[in-house]
Amino acid sequence: MEVLRVSGNSRPNALAGAIAALLRSQGEVEVQAIGPAAVNQSVKAMAIARGYLVGDHLDLVTQPAFVKLGADQEERTALRFTVTARPLEAAGEASTG
Repeated sequence: MEVLRVSGNSRPNALAGAIAALLRSQGEVEVQAIGPAAVNQSVKAMAIARGYLVGDHLDLVTQPAFVKLGADQEERTALRFTVTARPLEAAGEASTG
């Protein structure tokens, strides 16, 4: 699964385009963010990506989780969003359930 690492300076529209493209081609993508600014940019990008996918009759579903990342003997906690593409009709039916 492709992993997108997000910083607080990431552009939500560009990230949304990458998320949408990977969902179209692979059906899933992992988005990792460390810190509140990066999490904010990630959530905005996922909301924008939903709009990009409407024309393909796709929606996205995300499952957030905490993950520990080791970098140069320093362990950091990141928020990992596992994002999966779903047919738009199935996503709509699940939410009205």
